[in-house]
Amino acid sequence: MGQADRTTPAELAGAVDATHFFTFDGRRVPARPGQSIAAALWTAGILAWRETRGAARPRGAFCGIGQCYDCLATVNGRPNRRACLVTARPGDTVTTQKGHGRAEPR
Repeated sequence: MGQADRTTPAELAGAVDATHFFTFDGRRVPARPGQSIAAALWTAGILAWRETRGAARPRGAFCGIGQCYDCLATVNGRPNRRACLVTARPGDTVTTQKGHGRAEPR
């Protein structure tokens, strides 16, 4: 099959089918090897995984390159992880980050 015959971005990149899963707020989410958490969430139709401090407005990926910090999530109990930079691993537990990601302000 030549390059012109491939029709989806995954096919063009030579990506393999989802081979593992992680959980997001209790929901099972498929991920491809090497895929970021943000990319896997977007692929699953999940667009927000953080709530802002104060107003609790939903946020997700904005820049996609780790500069804006809108994509912060809690990964395996660690808050303030940039989902666009963290590779999804089998069995990871990702949860919506509320505010600053800690129980009490420091």
